[in-house]
Amino acid sequence: MIDWNTTYAAIWRQRQAFLRPVQQTDPIRLEQLLGIESQKQQLIANTERFIGGQAANNALLWGARGTGKSSLVKALLNTYRDRGLRIIEVDKQDLLYLAEIVDEIRELPQRFIIYCDDLSFDNGDTLYKPLKSVLEGSIEPPPANVLFYATSNRRHLLPEQMRDNLDTQLIDGEVHYSDTIEEKISLSDRFGLRLAFYPQPTPTYLDIVDSYFADFAGDRAVLHKAALDFAHQNAGKNGRTARQFFNSYNQNN
Repeated sequence: MIDWNTTYAAIWRQRQAFLRPVQQTDPIRLEQLLGIESQKQQLIANTERFIGGQAANNALLWGARGTGKSSLVKALLNTYRDRGLRIIEVDKQDLLYLAEIVDEIRELPQRFIIYCDDLSFDNGDTLYKPLKSVLEGSIEPPPANVLFYATSNRRHLLPEQMRDNLDTQLIDGEVHYSDTIEEKISLSDRFGLRLAFYPQPTPTYLDIVDSYFADFAGDRAVLHKAALDFAHQNAGKNGRTARQFFNSYNQNN
């Protein structure tokens, strides 16, 4: 049995069907996350309402890879764990066990975010159905001390194909979506807070690089050129690439 007074995070392990306490969490802080100020402030406000006992929304952080979506959720834990925030990480294939996980924590005094990273579903995938029940409840409403935060590259979580739109009609000036489209949109609609993350421009990427090299005493122009070359090789100017460049540059210089 987990002592949530001293444990701040846990990961669901399917084979043993139990929550494994996390002994050491990622130390990322909110102030380290650059270029996503609007998304950061909206998620902070939602989380503060949640831990304050006020109404708050489940959150979907979607968009470009490497832009800080998962880091933002981890940083929330480091900021608010002393105020009772806890995080339980669940893989997509373990969504079937959401009801059991929620039952285990619903009566506890802490505030829990159930977190799923890189969430998306394929055609014919039915794992999203238990998630719907947890997000909005069934005959029993969701507990007040549980929210669901997810990150994804997809806005609607389910793949969209051209043929899905064939039965969509325009009637009296209003769009009536096909049943397939309605089913796919209905899942993301259950997230009351949907935050978009876009590819970061070059100046923001270089600002992130500079934050990693705060004590760098060399030529910043040379550093920036190396950082841009690294980004071009890795096909992405984002926070993840900046961190990888920092690791690589330290190893080779």
